[in-house]
Amino acid sequence: MQAFPSNAVPADTTGALTPGSPAPSGDTEGLDEFNQTFREAVRLFLEGNWELMSEQLWESALSLSAILLPRLLLAGIAFLIFYTAYRLVDSALFQILNRSERVEAGLQNLLLKSYRVVAVVLISIIVLGQLGVDVTALVAGLSIAGIALGFAARDSLENFISGVTILVDEPFVVGDYIEVEDQYGQVDEITLRSTRIRTVRNEIMVLPNTFMITNRLINHTKRNTIRVDVDFGIAYAEYPHEARQVVLALCEDDDRILSTPSPTVVVTEMAASSVNMKLRFYLRDPSTEVPMRWAYTEKVREALREADIEIPFPHMQLFLDEAKGLEHSVLFDRPDAQSNSPSS
Repeated sequence: MQAFPSNAVPADTTGALTPGSPAPSGDTEGLDEFNQTFREAVRLFLEGNWELMSEQLWESALSLSAILLPRLLLAGIAFLIFYTAYRLVDSALFQILNRSERVEAGLQNLLLKSYRVVAVVLISIIVLGQLGVDVTALVAGLSIAGIALGFAARDSLENFISGVTILVDEPFVVGDYIEVEDQYGQVDEITLRSTRIRTVRNEIMVLPNTFMITNRLINHTKRNTIRVDVDFGIAYAEYPHEARQVVLALCEDDDRILSTPSPTVVVTEMAASSVNMKLRFYLRDPSTEVPMRWAYTEKVREALREADIEIPFPHMQLFLDEAKGLEHSVLFDRPDAQSNSPSS
């Protein structure tokens, strides 16, 4: 058996291998043959030799099919295997998340969408690799494009991260009644970009997720109960304990109001025109907060009227003390003097 020396002289252009160079694969040889045959067909086309050109094109097609068919077969088999596995895992993950009571619906959608995106990307890379595509260069190009897209869509990325934070931290969930920047309503939907709130007028208010986590937010249904405050005022001539008895009687037979803690009525302010008071009670169902406040505002007003307890309106009393500049004006005339004056 003849051994070749390690310092053999590189071969010329006849196709011999140089020492240390990798052996050409079958695909590389096939592509070289296809390129050579195709270039020959182009030359014949330019010379007008149609018959030989068609033969060269046929040979080119045979060479290309010999390369592509095995790759297509392998790519198809890889696609079927990994797509089947993807569907099985997707179904199992959906069942697990759907049965879980600790994973909120919005977070379930986030996890499922994230899994599907990652799975599709991986399957695509595997299939393209079987087709002979340079996956490394493709991934590098996608990374650069992703960075550029990230700078261009900074606001969307901020909302996306805020949406993930909302779904994981759960300051509110779908169905909660919340108040954000004096806007009150029920959370209708949480997406990765925005939160949709249904107002008391049945309008859908769409707010970016960054707005939801950077502004003051009150969750009215995070706990099982909520306190409702109904403000009212009585005249200074009335007695607060009498008004308290009248107003507390309204809550006695209402099953929607909790007995513990019990309803209370307190004096909150000695205002300019009234003694301000507040009825406070706790609800069993926090979702009825707004209609209950409206209903009891009207009930308190009617109950005070029936009890002849004055509900004052804003007014001002003016006292004049030693106003000598107005001594001879009609303001200081007695009523009987005004009626006997010549002008009357």
